[in-house]
Amino acid sequence: MGNATSSAISKEILEDLKLTTKFTEVEICQWYENFQKQCPTGRISPEEFEEIYTRFFPETDAKCYARHVFRSFDTNDDGTLDFKEYIIALHMTSSGKTTRKLEWAFSLFDVDKNGYINKSEVKEICQAIFKLIPEDEQKKLPEDENTPEKRANKLWAYFDKKDNERLAEGEFIKGVIENENAMRLIQYEPPKQ
Repeated sequence: MGNATSSAISKEILEDLKLTTKFTEVEICQWYENFQKQCPTGRISPEEFEEIYTRFFPETDAKCYARHVFRSFDTNDDGTLDFKEYIIALHMTSSGKTTRKLEWAFSLFDVDKNGYINKSEVKEICQAIFKLIPEDEQKKLPEDENTPEKRANKLWAYFDKKDNERLAEGEFIKGVIENENAMRLIQYEPPKQ
């Protein structure tokens, strides 16, 4: 018992995920089992994803950010994430500063999915990121990034674009790689305990 074919992950997906993420076979299989339990349909809705994501940020309001993360990983636009999209989402949001992570970050900021980022999209994501930051931490932020607007302005300034110009993926990735601070501003990492 215990390993019925219906609940086992397909070799194909397993191999694929081992290549594209840093997770081990054991970890992936473990997640798949939990995924089957939580999502018998094999699909995660935006609401379910928000719930899972909120567990990572119990102190703050992660819903808004989770919704953007969900949108950026729903690559086939069907309004749900399958297991593979889900694992890649976990990997991307938790792994180092690879180009792939920056490609993902670009799709996170590209709210309308038109292939470009504009300043108002940067503001929108900065607002969502801000909601992840506990209040006492917000108080400690530098003067030039202690509101979502200031954070967005500071970030936008790294790309040498006018307020009404837009940013392509290559320009975004280059700008972030060349500026240590930009890397920090496009995400929120809870302080290591």
